[in-house]
Amino acid sequence: METLAAGNAEEEHNHPYISYNFIQPKVIEQVSYAILAIGILIFLVSFLGYCGALKESQCMLTTYGILLIVILVLEIAAGILAVVYKSKVETETKDVLITSLSHYKPTTEETDAVTQAWDQLQMNLHCCGVNNYSDYAGNQDLRNASRLVPESCCILKEDKTPVSDTCTTSPNDSNSYFNKGCYSSVVSLLRNNLEIVIGIAAGLAVIEILGIFLSFCLAKNITDYEHR
Repeated sequence: METLAAGNAEEEHNHPYISYNFIQPKVIEQVSYAILAIGILIFLVSFLGYCGALKESQCMLTTYGILLIVILVLEIAAGILAVVYKSKVETETKDVLITSLSHYKPTTEETDAVTQAWDQLQMNLHCCGVNNYSDYAGNQDLRNASRLVPESCCILKEDKTPVSDTCTTSPNDSNSYFNKGCYSSVVSLLRNNLEIVIGIAAGLAVIEILGIFLSFCLAKNITDYEHR
């Protein structure tokens, strides 16, 4: 067993992108579970508030208000942590994205969700890779096809074909976006729409605060009515 483990460790050291098969599904699985848990929590809290209002239950409404406070505090804490650990979050996010590029499929016969997502991102934002085209260096399929970048990194005609036949093998500023990373493009897009992002976040916060206020008011009115 030790020999096998040592062999696997040596193989991953020689081929660092082989660990993608073990790391990436785990990351996706964890994110999926987190999203599922958040969805279930929101549903349960909403259902609790609905039942509390319907049955005029002081206990349910109070619990609903407390849970909304907890959710609001967690959201604020998440925002603060994202700001405090901004550089770490950025580095780890880039690492995961670069790792995903190692499994990009350059042929139309083998397209998957990751490939389609990167193609759409690169074509719509006119960018290439996470930082630049060098992020594709770990993609074995591109190397086997003697390509440095996929076609979605190229400047495209209206029919979605590259303006230059040599773009994928010899990308430059005139035929591609090979030096423009998608990470910075996405960040710029968010910054350009920062008012909308802040507006949505503020709107959600106001709705939650309003829900907290109304739930406690209704719970108090129910209690006062029962003690008359």
